[in-house]
Amino acid sequence: MALLCRLASRGRSRTKLIAALGCLASRQKHTLPDLPYDYGALEPHINAEIMQLHHSKHHATYVNNLNVAEEKYKEALAKGDVTAQVSLQPALKFNGGGHINHTIFWTNLSANGGGEPQGELMEAIKRDFGSFGKFKEKLTAVSVGVQGSGWGWLGFSQDQGRLQVTACYNQDPLQGTTGLIPLLGIDVWEHAYYLQYKNVRPDYLKAVWNVINWENVSARYTACKK
Repeated sequence: MALLCRLASRGRSRTKLIAALGCLASRQKHTLPDLPYDYGALEPHINAEIMQLHHSKHHATYVNNLNVAEEKYKEALAKGDVTAQVSLQPALKFNGGGHINHTIFWTNLSANGGGEPQGELMEAIKRDFGSFGKFKEKLTAVSVGVQGSGWGWLGFSQDQGRLQVTACYNQDPLQGTTGLIPLLGIDVWEHAYYLQYKNVRPDYLKAVWNVINWENVSARYTACKK
């Protein structure tokens, strides 16, 4: 009986492995998303040179490296090489996070952005931060305070039903590392602003508020409440 149980268990494990490999094999490679605007659309707040390099070079590198890491992970999974699977986790997290974060970031920006949000999102901001001004000050301060590279985030906690501001370092994805659903992300890696603002991150953050796409942030807020 014990032998039969072990054989059955091995059979189930093999079935799960085959299913996992099938999913990886059938998955299409990640691709660089198109921007919903021209590279120069956010000027003078973020210039075209920054946007072109940021999108076509930096984001593209995360996408390419993510595809490479996933291919290596598929091979390690097929071989049952747990050591290789574990060693690939940092690359998957960094490049996967970079792809996720930037995909959100591009849609969070708009040439017609700026101002303040309306409707439910504005009411939630007032409820959880006191006012839009206090929220803006808090997210700016958190973003300025990131040591090295990272992101400032407005996220939604489904457990608490409230908005929260936090920071993630490097390319750590917000939901994958904190559980918060990302609504608005501000990239504070130097490649996001250095060519225009040098090392003066506060000037970049002051400018970026002029291109925040509140319609997109509001749509994300509405969607995560369903």
